[in-house]
Parts: sequence; structure tokens; C-alpha cells
Amino acid sequence: MEPVKLGVIGCGVIGRRNMADAMASDLTEVVAVADLRAEPREHAQEQGVPRTYETGRELLDEDPEVEAVLIAFPAAARTAMALRAFAQGKHVLTEKPVAMNAQEVATMIAAKGDLVGACLSARIRLCESADVATELVASGALGKLRMLHVRALTAAGPPTGKMPPPWRESFSMNAGGILTNWSCYDMDYILGIAGWSFRPKLVLAQTWPCVPQFRHHVAPESDADSYFAAFAVGEDGCVLSIERGEFMPAHSEAAWQIIGTKGSLTLGMSSVDERKIVHDDTSVEEGVVSKVIWEGKDPDGLGNQRAIEDFARAIREGHEPATSLEKVLVIAQITDAIYESARLGTSVAIA
Repeated sequence: MEPVKLGVIGCGVIGRRNMADAMASDLTEVVAVADLRAEPREHAQEQGVPRTYETGRELLDEDPEVEAVLIAFPAAARTAMALRAFAQGKHVLTEKPVAMNAQEVATMIAAKGDLVGACLSARIRLCESADVATELVASGALGKLRMLHVRALTAAGPPTGKMPPPWRESFSMNAGGILTNWSCYDMDYILGIAGWSFRPKLVLAQTWPCVPQFRHHVAPESDADSYFAAFAVGEDGCVLSIERGEFMPAHSEAAWQIIGTKGSLTLGMSSVDERKIVHDDTSVEEGVVSKVIWEGKDPDGLGNQRAIEDFARAIREGHEPATSLEKVLVIAQITDAIYESARLGTSVAIA
């Protein structure tokens, strides 16, 4: 397969990592980068990137060799850059969250035509353990799905002495807090393993800011959530229950589970050591019988590279990427409804 000639726009911490992963792949060739700061441009040149630009606009307008771009700066300006890229005939892979809201995602979908648009939130799902779980759900072994459950809490640690990034819990820069920064992964993971069959209809949610004693973990201007809980009902009666918090006044814990009429799956999205996928099967004679269907350690460090390579294959082979903009739209609709429900103090319908 001929490598996709890629431009990286935004070379901060995650953008630099994405650039390195793209350069390590045989399926992509980084031919240009753009960043407002001189240091990242100099670093890219030292790594052998042929051309550097100060702005993404310059890269898109002046570099015809670039076939696709990876956008890795804060969400507030991603939509405008993606729309310009699509207008220039270039495929687009974005960091998460893709945009500030579902309407912006829908605008991207309308603009891309036959071009590929995708999100890097697939990076955690593109691994062997998730593949095994996805195949089991697709086989019908769980029956009709009833509950998709996520609960992931991270306890606060001591002060780091470092200034927190201003975008991390900011509505103006990142469209929100822990919900947009991390639960895009939660939803990509569990909705993807469930075959993207969940279609949200009604959402009831609450969000909370970081507690006062741990405010040193977020920027002084932070105005978004560090903890949220939500309950979303799907069109077919399936329910998504999702709760995530960081800098919590509670012990760390994490659980991802899919429950159906015939059985359930216990998953391990972010287990740092050995992961287990447990299938709880059922029978009249034996009740619930648990079986480990996968055990091991996924190579987490390759997540970005796997997602970039999936994007490249989608371009060359003409198939849908693992997390297309159409799939992102479902995540964005749920996200918007969670924030709206928390703001109004009542349930919110999704059209």
C-alpha cells in the first residue's frame, strides 16, 4: 500500500506524539507540519519532516503534496480547520473531541463529501481484547442488549507543582471538562464494542466542578466539569449509564460492562497491566457461568499508531474508518445532551 502523505497541524504534547507515531508507520509519510511556535517546527525538522509552516491555513493552501491532515490543537478551532481541509480535497483525522458540539460535527459531515473524516478516540478500542469482545457481541451471545455501563473514577493525588493546562476543563477551549476530554474514549469503546447499535433518545445527567481542596489540579480559570454522571435511554430500550470523574475525593475504581438478555461482558478499557474480558453466560440448568475469553496485555503504546493506520487504510481501501464522523456525531449528541440536562436540571430529548 502506498503511504498516505500526511500533514500534522498542531504539534503540542499530543500532536508531537501523533507525528512520531505517524512517522513510525509504513502506511503514512509525514511530509509537513504546522505550529504557531518555532520550537515544535524546529523539532519536526530535526526528525526529518521536509516542510514546516506557521499556520494550518498555510499548510493546506500551499502544500499540494499533503493528502490528509491530522488536527491536534484545542477543539475550539478544529471545525474551521477541518472545513478548510475538506474544501481543499484533503482527508481529515482529528484529536478528540472532534468539535465543540454536535452541530459542528454535522457541518463537517455535510462538507466532507467522499473524503474520509475520522477521530482518534478509536485509539483505545483498536486492540485485540476489544476485537474479541466486539465479535462476541456481534455473534448474538449476549442476546438483546439492555445496559451499557461505565464507571471510572480517579482519586486526586498530591500537588504536582506544575501549572495545569488551561484547556483541560474549559468550555471555551475544549467544549467541556472530563466528559469531553476522556469520556469520548469511554463512549467510543463501549458503543463500538456494542456495534454502534445504541441510538440515544433521552438523557438525564448531572455535572460537578473540581472540589475546592483539589482545585490546584485544574487551571484557575477552569469552568467545566471534573465529575459527571448520566443515564441515557436508547430508542430500543437499551440504556447507557456513564459516570467519570478525575481529581476525585474518592478511591479510584473503573468498570465497563455490557449486559444483555442472555449474558454479559465485563471489560477492561484502561487496565494498565493484565486485562481480562469475562463472558458471563447463562443457562436454565447452571444459572450464570463465567468464562475468561481473553486475558493478556494490549500494547497500549501503539494505540495512536493503530488509529492513524486505520485512517490510512480507510483512505486507500475505500472503507469507513473505525470512528467515522458519523459515529462521532452520536457521541457528540450524547455529550451535548448531558451538559444541557445538567444545566436545566431535567431530562433532555435527542432528536
